[in-house]
Amino acid sequence: MGTPDKQKSAAVSLTTPVQFLSGVGPRRAPLLEKLGLRTAVDVLFLFPRDYQDLTQLRTVANLEEDKLQTVCGVVEESELRATGPGRSILGVLIRDASGGYLRALWFNQPFMQRQFFRDQRVMVSGKPRRNGLFWEVAHPMVTPLGDDEDEPEGRIVPVYPLTEGLKQWHLRRIVRNVVDTHVELLDEVFPLDYLEMHHLWPLRRALPEIHFPTDWESLEAARRRFVYQELFILQLGLAVRRQQQRTDSLAPPMEVSAKIDARIRRRFPFELTEGQAKAIAEISADMARGVPMNRLLQGDVGSGKTIVAVYAMLAAVAHGYQAVLMAPTEVLARQHVLTLKRLLAGSRVRLGPLVGGLSAAARRETLEHIAAGTIDLVVGTQAILQEDVVFSKLGLVVIDEQHKFGVRQRAALKRSGLDPHYLVMTATPIPRTVTMTLFGDLDVSVLRDSPPGRQKVHTYLAEDDQRAKWWDFFGRKLREGRQGYVVVPLVEESDSVAAVSLDETYEALVNGPLEAFRVGLIHGRMTSDEKDAVMADFRSGEIQVLISTSVVEVGVDVPNATLMTIESAERFGLAQLHQLRGRISRGRYPGYCTVFAETESEEALARLKAFTSTTDGFRLAEVDFSLRGPGELFGTRQHGLPPFRIADLLRDTDFLEEARRDAAALVTDDPGLAKEKHAKLRRQMLTRYGKVLELGDVG
Repeated sequence: MGTPDKQKSAAVSLTTPVQFLSGVGPRRAPLLEKLGLRTAVDVLFLFPRDYQDLTQLRTVANLEEDKLQTVCGVVEESELRATGPGRSILGVLIRDASGGYLRALWFNQPFMQRQFFRDQRVMVSGKPRRNGLFWEVAHPMVTPLGDDEDEPEGRIVPVYPLTEGLKQWHLRRIVRNVVDTHVELLDEVFPLDYLEMHHLWPLRRALPEIHFPTDWESLEAARRRFVYQELFILQLGLAVRRQQQRTDSLAPPMEVSAKIDARIRRRFPFELTEGQAKAIAEISADMARGVPMNRLLQGDVGSGKTIVAVYAMLAAVAHGYQAVLMAPTEVLARQHVLTLKRLLAGSRVRLGPLVGGLSAAARRETLEHIAAGTIDLVVGTQAILQEDVVFSKLGLVVIDEQHKFGVRQRAALKRSGLDPHYLVMTATPIPRTVTMTLFGDLDVSVLRDSPPGRQKVHTYLAEDDQRAKWWDFFGRKLREGRQGYVVVPLVEESDSVAAVSLDETYEALVNGPLEAFRVGLIHGRMTSDEKDAVMADFRSGEIQVLISTSVVEVGVDVPNATLMTIESAERFGLAQLHQLRGRISRGRYPGYCTVFAETESEEALARLKAFTSTTDGFRLAEVDFSLRGPGELFGTRQHGLPPFRIADLLRDTDFLEEARRDAAALVTDDPGLAKEKHAKLRRQMLTRYGKVLELGDVG
C-alpha cells in the first residue's frame, strides 16, 4: 500500500501535466492534448492502436523474396517519373548501414514524394523482390526515425494514434519515458489472489509490455490483462446495478392468476406463438415479485412484441395499476393507440394518448385524468417524460424501440411515484455482446418466431437498367389490389448528399410509372394532423402508394401493403433497412422489396447484398455488427457509456463472457463490494460508471 505521503506523492506525479513530461514541453503539449492526453497517467494508458513486427529486421544483403521484412537506412534520393496521362512512378533509394541499397516504389502516388528528404532516417517494411541487381519493394510501410533514435532491432514496435504535427517516433519516445518513470507509481486494483486465480498479469508488469512488448506472447498476456479489466469493471457496474434494483427498490407484486390470464387472452383474436407464450411467462414471473421487473424484450420484425406488451399492461390494469407505453415517434405511438383500441373494443379499460401534437386543452385534460387515475393505459412519446406528467398509481412502464432512448431517459419514468415494473422492447435484434454491454442490467427475453400467416418477403438489389421491369411489376400488383411504399432518405434535394429526395421521386413517379395510381406523401416535417390524415387514407386504400422518408420505419401496420421500393438504399443502415422491409407482407399476401443504390462502394454494396440474402434480423444484426462495429451500431455516447480504450466487442467475446461471469460471482460473494480488498475495484467502478448507471454509494 505505501505510506500516505508516498501515496500523495504518487498521485501528484501521475497527475503531472504533459507539458512537464520529458520530451514534451510547451510546443508539443497542445498536440498531446488533442489526443486527450493531459497528464502522465493519460499517457500511460494511451494504448497502441496497432503494432509493427520488426523482429524480421534485415540488412539489404540478407533480404529474401516475398517475405515481410524491415530495413533501416537513410534516404539517398527520390525520383518521380511520369509514365502516362495521370500516371507516375515514385522511386526512393534507401541505403542501409552496410552500404546496401533498396528502392521503394509507389505507383500513381506523386504526393508521397513530399514525405522524403535527403539523409532522412527511415524504417521500411514490406515484401521485397529482386529486379536485376537491385532489391525493390512496392508500397511499403515507412516510419521516419528521429536523428538520435535507436534502430528498433528485433522488436515489436507500437503504433499510436497521431494528430497533425506529431510524429510517431516523438510519441513513442514520450510514452517510453513516462512508462520508465511512472509505472511503479501505479496502484494495483485487483487483489493478489484474484490475479493468480484468473491468470492475470499484475499492472506493473503488463503496462510496459502493452507498449513495448518483448515478444508476441508477452503482448497477448498484457493485452488480456487490460481487456479483461476494462470489461470486468463495466460488468461489475452492471451486476451491482442489478443487485441494487433487486434489493433497494420495491414494486407492486402483480401475480397473473388463471382468471386474469384467461380474460386477457380472450382479447387476442389468435393463438399466441410459442415465443410469445414463453416471453409472457417470464414477464409474469417478474411482475409477481415485489421488486421491479427490468426486462428487455427483443424480437425480429413482425414477431409480435406488441401483443406481449399489451398482455403485460393489461395484467397491471387487472391489479388496479396504470401502465404507460412510450414510443420514439408519434407515428409509432399513434399506431399503438389504434392497436389498443382495436384489442380493447368493448372493454372498460380506459386509454389516453399523450403525444406532442395534442392541443393545450386536450393535454391538460389528459394530464388531469392521469393524475386522478381515470386513465388506465397511457400511450405516447417523450412527452410522457415531462415533469407535469404525474401518475396516480403507475405499475408498469413499457418502452418501445429501446435503442432510441438513452440510459437516463429510460430511467426517468421510474422516478414518477412508486417504482414500477419496467419492460423495454426493440425490433432491432441486438448482437449478444452488445446486449451484455449496453443492456447488461436487464434480463432478456427473445422472440424469434413469427405469428402464423406472416408471408415471406422477396428482396432484390436491382440495377438502374432494371427499373422499368420493376415498376411494371409494381403497377401490376397495384392493379391486383395491393398497396406499396417508396422510401427515400431525403425530403429535399441536397447539394452535399448524393441521394434521391422525396420531392424529385414524387415528381418522377406521378408523371411516370405511377401516373395511373393514387400517390401520397409523408415525412417528418409534416404536422401530426397531416401525418394522421395521410396514414388514414393509406390504411383505407384511398392512397395506393405512399412515398415516404424513414418515418415509416417503425409502427406502420397496413396488412394490404406488400410492395416496397427503397431508393439510395446505401444511405440507410442494415437494421433500418430491415425495419423498413418489415412494413410489408403483414397480411396474407407475400411481399416484394427492391432496393436501388447510388454508389459503387464495395462496403455499401456488401451491406445491401447481405440485406437481400436473408430476412433473419438476428443474422443481419451480426453482419451489421461485423461491418460497422458496436460504436456506430449502438452509439455508446447515446447510452452514456464511455468508449472502450482497448476492448473490442467483435474480437473479445470470450473475455466479455468471462468478465460477466466473474463480476456476477464477485457481487454474489460481496454484494456491496464492502470488503476492504475490493475497495479499489469499487472506487474504479464508481469513477467510470457510477454516474451513468446511477449506482450511488455501493459501499
